[in-house]
Amino acid sequence: MSVVGYGDYRYELDDSWPNIPEGWTLGEGWAGTNPEGKGGVKEVPLIDANGLGWSGIGVTDVAADSDDRIYVFNRDKHPVIVFEAESGDFVTSWGEHEFLETHGIFVDSEDNVWTTDRQLHVVVKHTKYGEELLKLGEKGWSSASVTPHGMHPDHAFLANPFSMPGGVSVSSTGNIFVADGYGNRQVHKFNPNGEKEISWGSPGTGDGEFSLVHNLDIDSKDRIFVCDRHNDRMQIFDHDGNYIDSWTNLNFPGGVYCDRENLVYIAEQGGLENGTPRDPGVSIFTESGELVSRFRGEYVEAHGITLDSKGNIYTAELRKARGNSAKRAKKFVRIR
Repeated sequence: MSVVGYGDYRYELDDSWPNIPEGWTLGEGWAGTNPEGKGGVKEVPLIDANGLGWSGIGVTDVAADSDDRIYVFNRDKHPVIVFEAESGDFVTSWGEHEFLETHGIFVDSEDNVWTTDRQLHVVVKHTKYGEELLKLGEKGWSSASVTPHGMHPDHAFLANPFSMPGGVSVSSTGNIFVADGYGNRQVHKFNPNGEKEISWGSPGTGDGEFSLVHNLDIDSKDRIFVCDRHNDRMQIFDHDGNYIDSWTNLNFPGGVYCDRENLVYIAEQGGLENGTPRDPGVSIFTESGELVSRFRGEYVEAHGITLDSKGNIYTAELRKARGNSAKRAKKFVRIR
């Protein structure tokens, strides 16, 4: 038995999870279909033939609903695949021909499923069966608020607030928060009807500035935890975007999950330091920023993370896993 982590938060890899349907693949790449015909192109090849791991492959995120079902968001023929948390059995799939480049997924308190598409520049709220309920942004249109030279002088959003959004979460008040992302360096707050209320952030390394706003989550006190990935830190804000704190000593934080006890689980992609690869993995903090457990080296680019009701950890990987498992979605069972 290979045990990872330490203290009260130790885990064992369940190498049998999930049970992928026969003939299916998970995160192996696909020719993405853009139903809106972005740029006049309907079939967009995204397959990474060399298997080196760019935007065309990978499991990009995971999320859990109230029935302990795990939603695996991946770049393959079946973008949203749902598995039972306990057994790993296949439940259903949806999203075929909807996404151009999958990125973030989140399940809210009513079991609605929210997704971000990095290349279509949209955030979509679905039922748990995949029916669209709400769409934020305009498919195929990117914000022009950030240029290669920094912030647009007028900060004028053109047609869409998003430029390659990374993640989405919903607070206890129903407000929607979006990590935006690869093009913009901002967090946007929307009301429950999808109307934008505020945005904050700009390029930089100071408090409230971002290098890449990769993903986010919200704790029970409605504090916003933002993965400032390329600055190797987690930034924390209140519900109105006011800066609270930053946590460093992280290796390229790609995903974050806040549990019911306000423990914060961070998926680290590793990244480089002076050209040398660093280990990816998972770090667990108290709400005050005390590190209580960490395990690294069991992943290749831990890009997303979630928990089930028993405290078991599920991770998403862009590249194939090392060690005993060749799966891009993993389950780590908590040892009690």
